[in-house]
Amino acid sequence: MELLPKDQLVFNWMFDTIRATYERFGFTPIETPAIELSEILLAKGGGETEKQIYRFMRGDTDLALHFDLTIPLARYVAEHYGDLVFPFRRYQMQKVWRAERAQKGRFREFYQCDIDVIGSLNPLIDAEIPSVIYSAFKALGLDDITIRINNRKLLAGFMDALDVRSKAMEILRAIDKIEKQGDSAVIEELVSLEITEKKAGQILEFTKMTGPNNEILSSMEALAISNDLFQKGLEELRTVSEAVKAFGVPEKSYKIDLTIARGLDYYTGTVYETILNKYPGIGSVCSGGRYDDLAQYYTDKELPGVGISIGLTRLFYQLCEAGMVSPNQSTPSKVLISHLGTGYLGRCLEIATSLREEGINTEVYFDSEKIGKQLQYANKLKIPFVLIVGENEVKSNSVTLKEMRTGEQRLVTLAETIKSVKSTF
Repeated sequence: MELLPKDQLVFNWMFDTIRATYERFGFTPIETPAIELSEILLAKGGGETEKQIYRFMRGDTDLALHFDLTIPLARYVAEHYGDLVFPFRRYQMQKVWRAERAQKGRFREFYQCDIDVIGSLNPLIDAEIPSVIYSAFKALGLDDITIRINNRKLLAGFMDALDVRSKAMEILRAIDKIEKQGDSAVIEELVSLEITEKKAGQILEFTKMTGPNNEILSSMEALAISNDLFQKGLEELRTVSEAVKAFGVPEKSYKIDLTIARGLDYYTGTVYETILNKYPGIGSVCSGGRYDDLAQYYTDKELPGVGISIGLTRLFYQLCEAGMVSPNQSTPSKVLISHLGTGYLGRCLEIATSLREEGINTEVYFDSEKIGKQLQYANKLKIPFVLIVGENEVKSNSVTLKEMRTGEQRLVTLAETIKSVKSTF
């Protein structure tokens, strides 16, 4: 995705907002190389992953660009295990690359914004994750969301009770398609797996339980399924559901949804998907879940964890398409210092330095142009203030402050200028 400056400024603001939210919850930053050994990225197996990576040889070394941030995290934790403090709370916001066909809204190069907590099985961490999601989207001005929560143990235990556990992965992948393909298509796919139509109907009926969270939990309890895995999943989901509210997430912003299966094989407990209520067609804007062992292919130490990812590039694109992003400035400058002749540039530079020391983004117009041309430049870039420096201003040790939105201008001291500009942002 290649952006014009006005759009890039908004993208950067979103990036910084998400990062600030992650840090507010105590997540610490890491960054891993874009290029990894191919054997690292393919340790879990080839198949679809091998088709998605950009892979190349450098001498005798087989290398690839990372296609997500989870596998690099696993390698990182295994490699630096002795230097990390667990539970390890990490965030990582980097580009990843996938060698797939570029199409509208999907890019080969894009930013992922991930958090994970490694080394703890405490379900309260699972309950904290929705608070991070809600806080991040609220800070972005997108708090009208629904965080959909489920637990993979429930589904696995239920299938165990129906004696179809051997086909669990295929069933979960089919369930994951309910929203896109509808009930009948999913039933058809389940039957094609040699599951009886009765059992396929029971699976679908189970995943379609709706209502308030406490009612869904009560309905599952009423099924009286004597399966340890199912009961463990029910206990975890109840704990998470009850604790999310204590973390400050409004009840309207999260719900239990048994259709959320998450197709990735390594999710083993709580799973999440997040939708924008006004734009459900965008799909999930933040997803993830709990897994039993992050780094099993790189170390013999068991490292359970839970995490989520925001695909920022895709989210930004979709928000632009929906008209929810309205860039209003093409530069970070808050002030343009203009002049009535290049002989006053020395004073302009002194003023610019003073403003920058006060944290005010400032640029100087250096070329010898009429004042109208300089003001036109500020207008095009939507710079809110222009300081004009000429003979009168230099003699009175002041500046002419022009507010571009209203056209109002007045002769003020530098201290008054700083106060006026700062009061607007």
